[in-house]
Amino acid sequence: MNSVLIVSSSVKSNEVFKELLSFDTYKEIIIAKNGNEARRILIERNFDLCIINTPLVDEFGTELALNIAAKTITQIMMVVKSELADDISAKVEDYGIFVISKPFNRQIFWSALKLIKASHNKIMGLKNENIKLQKKIEDIRYIDRAKCVLIEYMKITEEEAHRFIEKQAMDMRITKREVATSILKTYEK
Repeated sequence: MNSVLIVSSSVKSNEVFKELLSFDTYKEIIIAKNGNEARRILIERNFDLCIINTPLVDEFGTELALNIAAKTITQIMMVVKSELADDISAKVEDYGIFVISKPFNRQIFWSALKLIKASHNKIMGLKNENIKLQKKIEDIRYIDRAKCVLIEYMKITEEEAHRFIEKQAMDMRITKREVATSILKTYEK
């Protein structure tokens, strides 16, 4: 995790969060003073972590947290007054939002941060796996289209088309996707 967005209307709290985060590997810490400013910043870029210190001057912060959770894979920590923590947690925990109550000590903050990092790492692993699977599906679609073209133009069976693509890939030392792309360029005009 490299980048953090702190959303807080309190200057004092901003300094506390910056100090706590400075002991870790965060390369970039951006501060937004209200929910609207945070939304504008989030339109332009994503963050690994967003800390929302409630209440904000223009809203409480729950809607902002839910909005971020719905649109991004940013990890979210809400810091709320202890008497509201259970109610807020019940509203947001199903969306993967972490809630800690204030006042808090360093130990609680660091424990929550470790859980958030573990969750972030798991999500990034799943995202990377998803990207690989989508690429495989796209490759299969190209290869299947190329097989259909071979069946149509060369009047061969599906098995023969499959073998033809595999043999071309092995002989030319390129991927089956590259062979399929070449076939499609040749026959689909």
